[in-house]
Amino acid sequence: MPAHALHFDGYEGEPLRLPPMPEHTPQALRLAIQEHTPHLLPDFEAHWKRVIGDAFNITPVPAFMRLWWTQYAIARNPVLDSHLRDLEARAAKSEDPEESTRLLEEYSRLRHEAAERKPGE
Repeated sequence: MPAHALHFDGYEGEPLRLPPMPEHTPQALRLAIQEHTPHLLPDFEAHWKRVIGDAFNITPVPAFMRLWWTQYAIARNPVLDSHLRDLEARAAKSEDPEESTRLLEEYSRLRHEAAERKPGE
C-alpha cells in the first residue's frame, strides 16, 4: 500500500506520510493492520475469534469493523494517537468538570473523524 500525505491539525512542520485506509473489508483491514500497525494484530485477531470466529451469523461484523476501522485509523497516525492519549489522560486527571468535559468532547470528535475515514484516504 503506498503512503500518502495527510495533515493533522496541530502538527507543525512537514505533513505525516500515512498509509491509506484499506478497502472496507475484514481481510483488507487485517492486512493493513499486519503491515502498518502490527502491535494491534494480536488484539484484532483475538477479538475476531471471540466475537466472529466460526459463527454463521454475521450480525456482529459491522460493529467489529467500526471498532477496528477506528482503531487502525488512529494507530496509523502517531501524532493523532499520542494526542488522543494525552486528551484522555488530562481529562482523567483534571479536577475541573468543565475542562474534563471539553477534553473528552475533543477526544470524541477526533475519534468520530477517524471512524469516518474512507478507503484510500
